[in-house]
Amino acid sequence: MNKFVTQWKCVLNKRVLTLACLLSLALLPVAHVLADAQASTTAKNTSPASEGELAEEYSQFVRIKYDEKHRPLTMQVAALRFVPEDPASTLDYVDLISAVHIGERDYYQQINERFTHYDAVLYELVAPQGTRIAKGEKEHKTIVSNLQSSMRNVLGMSMQLEEVDYTVDNLVHADLSPREFKQSMEKRNESVAGMIGRAWIAGLGQQYSRQGVASEMRFYRNLLSGDKELALKIFAAEQMVQSIGMGEVVEGTEGGTLVSERNKKALQVLAQEIHAGKKNLAIFYGAAHMKDIAERMVSEFNFRPVKIEWIDAWDLR
Repeated sequence: MNKFVTQWKCVLNKRVLTLACLLSLALLPVAHVLADAQASTTAKNTSPASEGELAEEYSQFVRIKYDEKHRPLTMQVAALRFVPEDPASTLDYVDLISAVHIGERDYYQQINERFTHYDAVLYELVAPQGTRIAKGEKEHKTIVSNLQSSMRNVLGMSMQLEEVDYTVDNLVHADLSPREFKQSMEKRNESVAGMIGRAWIAGLGQQYSRQGVASEMRFYRNLLSGDKELALKIFAAEQMVQSIGMGEVVEGTEGGTLVSERNKKALQVLAQEIHAGKKNLAIFYGAAHMKDIAERMVSEFNFRPVKIEWIDAWDLR
């Protein structure tokens, strides 16, 4: 027990874990090229949504599934389908497939299989336009990737960039280039260090919330039950779910480069693909992006959500 706690005392710090969870929902593909950019900057549901807004049932993109005794089974991410309101549209649907950048290998295999059913899959990666990631390519070592590698290793899971096959023909890069990312941050007077600092502060506040304290108590109870790795995995999943709304804290009320500006670029590419005659498309972005993307799909594209599916990303049994 002492060896385990000593080895992972950094991970067990609530703020560090919360920060790592947030980055696992939104930031890992940025970390792939962040070293260069930073150097230059110093179950299914088919009921329709309410008119003009997302229904409450379609506003969640990460959740924990429990059994009848409230024991955690899996952490799940949402795949939310949108269809056009215009009956004359030639588009069939657009699926928002939420990503977590650390997950089970089976989860990424399922994602790879899903991709084969679309005319185009728009994916996130702050990189020069048209960049293709070689399968199994390792990310550059940064503070972000080091945090996530530590999480991946202790939880015994895999990482998105190592498991998702980005070489297939229907995958379309739909994110800012490092130059665009840098220009946006300069225009907004942002910095990577500042974003991480705000996430850290938000994690500190979350640590003393009622939900945070309850999660921590469950963690120590599970730790004493004997399976230390599973106890930490359940705790990390709870932090992941609690962290999903922290993107708004990190970016502020006016939005920012990390989420909203990248989302705008993704939807610009979506419009191009629709104009090119694609009939079924998917957007594969971190789960922390999805609330903003979904709202823009309704307000800017006149689409409505019609179905949600839940994909098992972490096994908590």
